[in-house]
Amino acid sequence: MSIVTLLPFIVLIGAMFLMTRSAKKKQQAAQQMRNEMQAGTGVRTIGGMYATVKEIHEDTVLLEVAPGVHAIYAKNAIGAVLADEEYNRILDGADPIHTDEPVVPDDASSLTGDTAAETGDKADKIDLGKAATPADAEPATEQPAADKGAEGSVKADADAAKEDKKAGGDDAK
Repeated sequence: MSIVTLLPFIVLIGAMFLMTRSAKKKQQAAQQMRNEMQAGTGVRTIGGMYATVKEIHEDTVLLEVAPGVHAIYAKNAIGAVLADEEYNRILDGADPIHTDEPVVPDDASSLTGDTAAETGDKADKIDLGKAATPADAEPATEQPAADKGAEGSVKADADAAKEDKKAGGDDAK
């Protein structure tokens, strides 16, 4: 066999070695972080819960989730040990507002550039493209009598349902 046929296998084995090596480094760093944890430090669990370490045992950690509320977690469930200032910032909810970041508006009017130029009834209505028909357009054709009867009964049913809701009938809610 020549070296050319073995080259893909050598590259594959080398890539696998590098991937497992980096994963082992990450696992060792996480293990070291968990071992250096001390009582009184703030932590974030892998589930995203923030708590304060109260006691550290061999495989478990006693966390204070809220004042007077304690829970026992596995050491492997600790995702990060937080610095004191970061932990206090998260608990106090004092996220600093960055003025250089764009602010997302509550409505789309600021995105379109339209300000409250329209006033009165037109501003309250939504234009669905069904504005008044031009005068030169032909009137709509008449519907057959059978269609009018079905349409009239549907409208009558809808009106009856509205009246029932207004009166506080059984189906009002």
